[in-house]
Amino acid sequence: MNAQLNFECETGNYHTFCPISCVAWLYQKIQDSFFLVIGTKTCGYFLQNALGVMIFAEPRYAMAELEESDISAQLNDYKELKRLCLQIQQNRNPSVIIWIGTCTTEIIKMDLEGMAPKLEMELQIPIVVARANGLDYAFTQGEDTVLAALVHRCTQQTHSDQNKLVLFGSISNTVANQLTLELQKQNIHVDGWLPSQNYNDLPNLGSNVYVCAVNPFLSRTATTLMRRRKCKLIGAPFPIGPDGTKQWIEKICEAFHQKPQNLIQREQQIWNQLKQYCDLLHNKSVFFMGDNLLEISLARFLIRCGMIVNEIGIPYLDKRFQASELKLLKQTCEFMQSPLPRIVEKPDNYNQIQRIHEFQPDLVITGMGLANPLESRHINTKWSVEFTFAQIHGFINARDILELVTRPLRRNEKISKFEI
Repeated sequence: MNAQLNFECETGNYHTFCPISCVAWLYQKIQDSFFLVIGTKTCGYFLQNALGVMIFAEPRYAMAELEESDISAQLNDYKELKRLCLQIQQNRNPSVIIWIGTCTTEIIKMDLEGMAPKLEMELQIPIVVARANGLDYAFTQGEDTVLAALVHRCTQQTHSDQNKLVLFGSISNTVANQLTLELQKQNIHVDGWLPSQNYNDLPNLGSNVYVCAVNPFLSRTATTLMRRRKCKLIGAPFPIGPDGTKQWIEKICEAFHQKPQNLIQREQQIWNQLKQYCDLLHNKSVFFMGDNLLEISLARFLIRCGMIVNEIGIPYLDKRFQASELKLLKQTCEFMQSPLPRIVEKPDNYNQIQRIHEFQPDLVITGMGLANPLESRHINTKWSVEFTFAQIHGFINARDILELVTRPLRRNEKISKFEI
């Protein structure tokens, strides 16, 4: 079976959240940070709605709201930002303030990069600028922008004969510890994470540092690490599902000249634990409409679980950064004797709805805006955003992915039992 993956590109709009939503998980990850989003009332309403559940926890983020007078350049931006940063410094005393630019700061060409160094010298606190605006392809790329900005704040590694390993991507501390322990079993030491839990613990970077990503939406960070800090990128599938996690560990072992120990048994042990879910998913079909750039990894894992993937819609595909993942997707289809899915970049939702009617999939993984209309047409859906916030990385958390995927199918089975 030598069929090639079929790539198509449509001209649809990007139906996704705004990337400033990355504040939701990054302010919790970088525990001594404060995020200042510089935008209009619309940005404020979005943050209130998206993150409103967290307001009672005194979260470490705020809005610098641009009024009409700001947009028409009648007020002094510097003075106002200085006032806000002083207030943040006095009330919260963070180790770093991260300015998040928005569409408006782009359109009015607000010189955030010019103001930040001056203010940093005045206030004696690091100010990092990240343009996580709605001009990106997917909301998860907000994290990519912030991490790429943080790379410039990492200290240069002094030359050493010993190679080091830095992993990049924001995941919960629990999952980061799980992946670190899996690598320790292979005698590989993780020298740092980007982002780190505390700003002052950012990893040292240099030509003797190998870097490896845990998420598929971090291509800008990967490029910055290689070009600006001369790091060596380990190209690997992402640690999503037991198959992806095994290959991710194998590729890191290869870079450090370590022979993998008991990895095949470890992977098989997890597959045995997932058998009940795989039995339920066997020969069921799934259609990805495209939302968060996790689509290729999730599709590959679900094909390995016995599902048929009709289509992988994805807002944007960096084929170089996802090369190992695409290769594993093709190998998985061959191994499972499953048809190769069509991969559609920048899909047109109208065309997708026609194809969903044609394929009649058992499940559609989609953005929140389209879930209810599809459900009203008796099509099972799952919000793609849930996979962004769930713990899905590593061997142990593969079960959580299948718990999310099978929930609509199990719900329907229960309902059908009560139907007369």
